[in-house]
Amino acid sequence: MEQLISVWLQFVLCVALIGVAGVRLSRYGDIIAEKTRTGGTWIGMVLLATVTSLPELVTGVSAVTVADVPNIAVGDVLGSCVFNLAILIVLDFLHRDESVYTRASQGHILSAAFGILLIGMVGFSLLLEQQGRMGRVAHVGFYTPAIVLLYLLAMRTVFRYQKHEMASFFEQRADRYPGVTLRQAVRGYAIAALVVLAAGSGLPFVGGRMAEAMGWHESFVGTLFVAFATSVPELAVTLAALRIGALDMAIGNVLGSNLFDILIIAVDDVFFVRGSILAHVASAHFASVISAMMMTGIVIVGLLYRPRRRLFRTVGWASLFLLAIYLVNAWVLYQHGQ
Repeated sequence: MEQLISVWLQFVLCVALIGVAGVRLSRYGDIIAEKTRTGGTWIGMVLLATVTSLPELVTGVSAVTVADVPNIAVGDVLGSCVFNLAILIVLDFLHRDESVYTRASQGHILSAAFGILLIGMVGFSLLLEQQGRMGRVAHVGFYTPAIVLLYLLAMRTVFRYQKHEMASFFEQRADRYPGVTLRQAVRGYAIAALVVLAAGSGLPFVGGRMAEAMGWHESFVGTLFVAFATSVPELAVTLAALRIGALDMAIGNVLGSNLFDILIIAVDDVFFVRGSILAHVASAHFASVISAMMMTGIVIVGLLYRPRRRLFRTVGWASLFLLAIYLVNAWVLYQHGQ
């Protein structure tokens, strides 16, 4: 019993540290983007994506190197994709005036479509790896360079499409931090990054002990609990954007983070020296792949159809479908994970 309490306290501590440091990372990353006048450029947006996805990156590398729990690494990435899309349910509920899909820009469809392509590539590669039919270069699977190339293409396409909108958005916020210098922002960013680094490095070990103590599967723990912990910055940044009325920024953060999260699988594969990482994980991760693709499809339908009706004046039908898929995914992993 004491061991069980200790494991849960460690998990809560990691979540709290990542949450607090993640918010500061986002704030200082935003300041750096503005002070260096790169806020509206491709570099500024990549910095923002790295900020909110740093916990997943650190946790994944730690999981495949020191902790040697590839299921938690892959489960964290795919679980974060599913959890990020579930954040849209919260946005829809908090956006009391009308459905978020009626106000959001249809330009998000482009990044959502690339998200389906990247997630689908992971699912296709996982299927081939489970059957031993995927080739590799050294210990790295062929899917790794393909993911990197598709990610770069997605970034180039999405940011060229949104270049003028994002530039205008950051120009309007140019004087938000007059009392903070670039040096102070860089120092604050570095300190917050170290906190996330420490907490993220410990998460795979805590997740492994949690799975053992609770009798749960590693894929279930990685997809739900570790993914939740590493997605706290995305949740905080998204809700903060909604509070200031930047709805498109909030939705863009969710969909953009999913693109970067899939890239992390390629990074994890490079660091996993025992072979292709997808060849060493549970087939139950197919559930998260399919769930993420279906949830992204629902978002695309919502952005195109723009439903105005809200059930019981709370959320729209799209959010109910997102919630249903999220819960089914959790149940499948709990029942059939490894």
